[in-house]
Amino acid sequence: MILNVDLASEVAIYQQLRDQVVEAIADGALAAGSPLPATRTLAADFGINFHTVNKAYDLLRREGLIQLNRKTGAVVTRTVAGPPFPAEWTLRARTLLAEAVARGLPADEVLKTCQSILNSFATTQPEDAR
Repeated sequence: MILNVDLASEVAIYQQLRDQVVEAIADGALAAGSPLPATRTLAADFGINFHTVNKAYDLLRREGLIQLNRKTGAVVTRTVAGPPFPAEWTLRARTLLAEAVARGLPADEVLKTCQSILNSFATTQPEDAR
């Protein structure tokens, strides 16, 4: 898995790292049991503070996507827990869709794009999440 950070982006670096790991899990590039780079190694590779990487990993841990262990480091768990579609996700999706509407994009194009993105992930879902 290759992670990239854009130091000039308006998106916080920890959020960029978190989002890329989530997408790699959804794409199937990171399966359950896959190790992630050590925080200090990743921080050194990007020339960023290791606390930034820690923050990204902690978010992923709290979301149930990775486990952190002193011996094994960060490992993808991809647990299926909680409600099928948490309220927080609905709020985030609502904001993204509101942006599309505010820009005047046709609803059918928005739905087509959403379906296309979802379909790109659907083939890699674990059996118990379907």
